[in-house]
Amino acid sequence: MKKVYFLQTCDTCRKILKEVNIDGFEKQEIKTNPITVAQLESMRELTDSYESLFNKRAKLYREMDLKNQNLTEADYKQYILDEYTFLKRPVFIVDDQIFIGNSKKVVENLKELVG
Repeated sequence: MKKVYFLQTCDTCRKILKEVNIDGFEKQEIKTNPITVAQLESMRELTDSYESLFNKRAKLYREMDLKNQNLTEADYKQYILDEYTFLKRPVFIVDDQIFIGNSKKVVENLKELVG
């Protein structure tokens, strides 16, 4: 399976989608087509925690003062399901590998895999 979860209004997502060969990828825009519980759980199976899928740079993270709360894995999961901005993006899934976020290293590893 090849899939990418992204936000159309995010400049960084658009830039990465142009850089990476996404031929054959199923694309899901998370604002207009929110992720489901099953989709989030399948992402979680490919990584070490829901926290690794959580976007701590989101404006809402600061506004809700979540930094100063003791969040559990269940909290991270629920916040991601409740508000699309809490999913660290883009998220690429290539077979049994997951690439989360927009760090240079993540994007380079993805490019090496898909061209």
